[in-house]
Amino acid sequence: MTHQGACILDAEGLRLSADEKALFRRVEPFGFILFARNIQAPDQVRALCDEMRSAVGRDVPIFNDQEGGRVQRLRAPVWREWLPPLEHVTAAGALAERAMYLRYRIIADELRKIGIDGNCAPLVDVAGPQTHEFLRNRCYETQADKVAHLGRAVANGLLDGGVLPVVKHIPGHGRAVTDSHHSLPHVDAAEATLKDVDFKPFRMLQDLPMAMTAHVVYSDLDDRAATVSPIVMQMIREKIGFEGLVMTDDVSMKALSGSLAEISVQSLEAGCDVILHCNGTLSERAEVADAAGRLSNAGQDRADRAMAMRHSPDKVDIAAMEAELSKILNGPGHG
Repeated sequence: MTHQGACILDAEGLRLSADEKALFRRVEPFGFILFARNIQAPDQVRALCDEMRSAVGRDVPIFNDQEGGRVQRLRAPVWREWLPPLEHVTAAGALAERAMYLRYRIIADELRKIGIDGNCAPLVDVAGPQTHEFLRNRCYETQADKVAHLGRAVANGLLDGGVLPVVKHIPGHGRAVTDSHHSLPHVDAAEATLKDVDFKPFRMLQDLPMAMTAHVVYSDLDDRAATVSPIVMQMIREKIGFEGLVMTDDVSMKALSGSLAEISVQSLEAGCDVILHCNGTLSERAEVADAAGRLSNAGQDRADRAMAMRHSPDKVDIAAMEAELSKILNGPGHG
């Protein structure tokens, strides 16, 4: 069997151009990711997903960032609006795990109906007093155990709905005091502290199919960002014990320096399986795809295992789930 391309790519608009189709046919990416610019109406998104799968000739996974709150690509008036995750958890109180399961089972239903079957969640970065504002209310909790349990509820809701979860940002972005979209964060905490707090939710969720890296330097481990650090990637595999497919966070973010090709090669050499590239020109997407090449033998095995966890959604009453969630969030004491 031919190995798939070791990249996840995006599209510029609401439908694929002829040039995009030709590129995707040539490089055969592992999957695709959609953004707000790709999403207008249900029929249009379904058609775009069909074009993407048709271009590569197989039922590739198509991802989205549908956390809820600031980070959600499906928005009103067509789709549901969601509270930021931290507010959702707080509002649900003792029933937070059930509320998160319901939230993401409903989100999975929205995604699957339009052809999307991967979601870049759960986000199990542990929030702290220093967590940067770009991440703070996207976190679930300030205690590692609780974060992990909530993350498990999110993952289960997605998996039951036929959507593959991508746990992020491994091995933990919560201590970062800068936004990795714009600059490279440095975390100076000791490895022992990181192990007990930041890394713990990922260790507890090591069986999930996929993870996304953090563009963060953990100075007690290495002076390179996790995404391009063989030391950190080895720690993720051996000490955290994560055996699923590891994709980079977007390699076009400003946290990483060098050309897209250089970053892609460094990430793969460090131990990542797949390069995620977003928001670039056609030539930039080609540069990443060509530098990434094909999945390694181990990467293809992990990709196959991940895809084996994708299945048809279980049969549920979404309206009843919505009613239950509303009762949890708006019941006595939650006004």
